[in-house]
Amino acid sequence: MTASYRYHGGSPQHGRKTMPAMLSLDALDTRLSVPTRQLATPGPDAAQLQRMLQTAVRVPDHGKRVPFRFLRIAGPARANLAAAAAERLREREPDAGEAVVDKLRTRFLLPPLTIAVIAKLGPDEKIPASERFSTASCVCLLLLQAAQAEGFGAQWLTGWTAYDRPFLERTLGLAADEQLVGTIAIGTPLVEVPERERPDPATLLSDWNLA
Repeated sequence: MTASYRYHGGSPQHGRKTMPAMLSLDALDTRLSVPTRQLATPGPDAAQLQRMLQTAVRVPDHGKRVPFRFLRIAGPARANLAAAAAERLREREPDAGEAVVDKLRTRFLLPPLTIAVIAKLGPDEKIPASERFSTASCVCLLLLQAAQAEGFGAQWLTGWTAYDRPFLERTLGLAADEQLVGTIAIGTPLVEVPERERPDPATLLSDWNLA
């Protein structure tokens, strides 16, 4: 694919070439999270998923460490993970109500596809773990955007399942130096998600000056 470039100054003859003109701010502004309970089949096929991941890995990555990997939960694995998560919840919270357990089950049962984004945070003499985790977090955002670009809805989820080491290591198979950044639920939206109020960036911006 040939990149199309913008030029500050109006034209290739009189302007300065900037980044490829492939991103539309209007398109980026349309990103919305679709609640997991509102995601249904069909989900992305294998080719669509690979295309989405191709976009998701284009993240800032200090040192080119590629400090992340993906875990796909699809097909019968959804029910297996839902059952394992429910079992672990009852171990953690013996008094958890059935509604709480059912909500956890549906997190993995309803979406046709869930992608776990895992940060690899082993020893590194140059790149701090916090920077590598930030890189993996960027992957989650790009995967959300890629899913929407392919016509699907998606939601980034964390909760206790992202931090419970027995669940992460025994159930998901993470190594001791890995951390779950989140699970990305992907499917076809059943509803049109309304826009929500967003912060005004003008209230968040300040200027630094040397005191």
